[in-house]
Parts: sequence; C-alpha cells; structure tokens
Amino acid sequence: MNNKSQTFNEYSNIRSLALRNPLESFQNAQRVRSQWKELHYLAEPDLEKAVRGHECFRQIFSGIGIETVMMPGRETLSLDSIYVRDSLIATPKGFVLASMGKDARRPEPEVNAAFLKKRGFNILGSIKEPGLMEGGDVVWLDDTNCAAGLGYRTNEEGIRQLRLLLGPQITFHVCVLPHQHGPQGVFHLMSILSPLDRDLVLAHSPLMSVPFRQMLLVSGIRIIDVPEEEYPLMGCNVLTYAPRQCLMLDGLPQTRKLLEDKGCSVRTYRGDEISCKGEGGPTCLTLPLERLVVKSHGV
Repeated sequence: MNNKSQTFNEYSNIRSLALRNPLESFQNAQRVRSQWKELHYLAEPDLEKAVRGHECFRQIFSGIGIETVMMPGRETLSLDSIYVRDSLIATPKGFVLASMGKDARRPEPEVNAAFLKKRGFNILGSIKEPGLMEGGDVVWLDDTNCAAGLGYRTNEEGIRQLRLLLGPQITFHVCVLPHQHGPQGVFHLMSILSPLDRDLVLAHSPLMSVPFRQMLLVSGIRIIDVPEEEYPLMGCNVLTYAPRQCLMLDGLPQTRKLLEDKGCSVRTYRGDEISCKGEGGPTCLTLPLERLVVKSHGV
C-alpha cells in the first residue's frame, strides 16, 4: 500500500479492528434466555448459530487482509457487549471511555479499555456522569470534523466533555436525533448515517435534523438515501473498510444497488443471530483500531 500513514475518518482502509465472540458475550444459552427480553432484543438469539454466524463474519475480514483482535468477556457484561463499537470512542488522540446510556452496558467501557491499553493503545480519558455518550453516536467525517448525535444515548454534557478532551482543532457538528422508539430503543447517529468516502454517505434523511443534513450538502458530501422499506432492516448501517468498499447485511437489494450505482463494492453477511435480533449492524459489531490513508475513490 502506497503512502501509508495513520488517518482518522470512517472510510479509509481498516488495518485492524476489534470484535467480541458470542461465546464471550452471550456465554451460555441460559444467560441468553435470562437477558434477551430485558435488553429489548426482538427475539431470543440461538447461541450455536450466533457463534457460527460470527465466525463467518470474522472470516470476511481475514479474507480481505484485515487483522481481527478478539476482546475477552467478563461475567459483568451483558449480551450487548458483542456490539463493541459503543463502549469506546475512537479519536485522533486515543480512545475515550464512553458513558453508557443503557444501564446494563455500564461495565463495558472499563473492560474494553483495559484490554486495549494492555495491547499498547492510548486511552485519552473518559466521559463522566452526568455526561452520556456512546460510540455509535460519534462519526468522524474527516480528521478534524466530528459528527455527534444528540439523543437518549448521548447528551449535551457528554458532547461538551468530548470537546474539552479533543481541543479546539476539532469541529463538532451536532445532529439532534428524533424520539423514534424512545429511551428503550436502539438508536444512534450511525443508525441513520454511514460514511462511504470523503464525499459520499449512506443516510436516512427523514430522521436527520435539517441543519445537520444541510451541513453535509454544503460541505460537498453527497447523500445516498436508504429506501424507506429497507431502513428498518438496518439498511443504513454499513461498515466501510476502504473508500467505497463496504460490508452490509444481506437481504437489502435496493440499498445494495444504490451503493453499486455510485461505484461502491459491496460485501454482505448473514446476521440473523448476531445483528437482527439485537438490532446491531456491522458498524456496531466492530471497533476499527487503525485505518490507513489511501487515495479516495471519489468521482
């Protein structure tokens, strides 16, 4: 790869990412049975099928040369800990421990940060109560522009604290999120926004605040809107692992065609047990650890 150097955005080449195996988060069938309803899953996950599905998911990354780092589990963690993106906020200066809006997930940031610190990753700081912030509400448009979702999982105090940690060189763009399904719902900024390249995003405009959407357009970022019927199926949640190269759930033919029409290369995975029942797509399941600068594919 030419001109390698570290960068910070949601679309450059991923060199390594973190995952957590269902055996570390679900642990056993009895634990799954006791937790899935209180965590507001749509249905009870099948542990054996989840393990097989997650292995296929991991093999996709191995097949395209991305290193996968497997995070350990803890008894204090819930089923939701399979969604490793939310507990840590990646920044150009290091990782920031989130302050989780869902009570059952509050042990996750410390566990995940301790693991990454042992592997040599820098821990910049943490969001303190009454601040709330989850990783799914933070989207890097480029090295100096950070988008933050303001909703039930991330509040103004959490955003204020992250601003202080990162300093004046980072510009924050706040997107006020809708009520949608309320405090118990699974809704982050990344539920309606997935960058594909420096000048292209996949989004669901009907749930996006007008000032934020206008900011994207004024910045020269084009929007591919997810079809209304595929948005509830996590059609807007795609992981971009290189410019215009992305991974999404299968069964979303309209969204896939829209992406391919814009020059995107699309891979898919079966997420019946690891994504659909817990409403966590590929960005939720992964925590990119390092991305490298590459030439944009923008046209």
